[in-house]
Amino acid sequence: TFLILIVFELVRRQKLNEEYSWLWMLSGWIILLLTIFPPLLKFVTWIIGAVVPASALIFCGVMFLLLICLHFSVKISALTNKIKKLAQEYAIIEAKVKEISQQMGK
Repeated sequence: TFLILIVFELVRRQKLNEEYSWLWMLSGWIILLLTIFPPLLKFVTWIIGAVVPASALIFCGVMFLLLICLHFSVKISALTNKIKKLAQEYAIIEAKVKEISQQMGK
């Protein structure tokens, strides 16, 4: 519940984009469900083949972190491509402005 409230507050204060909040909210709700319904945690433990429910929670946490890393890697790649395109467009515009200013100077 605490994680859900923190994410909600960060979105409300515009410190976290809604785009990224869904993954955090989802993980908060999953954690809440697993703690409220112990049979669900035992079922997840059985599905992943763990012996102890704490191991299942750690596994879920690691999987969540891997998903976050993958998500941010995709976003960073997209932003890198956008920055490269913007830099190229800027260089073209700058060259055209320089060319026009030289033509006007003659």
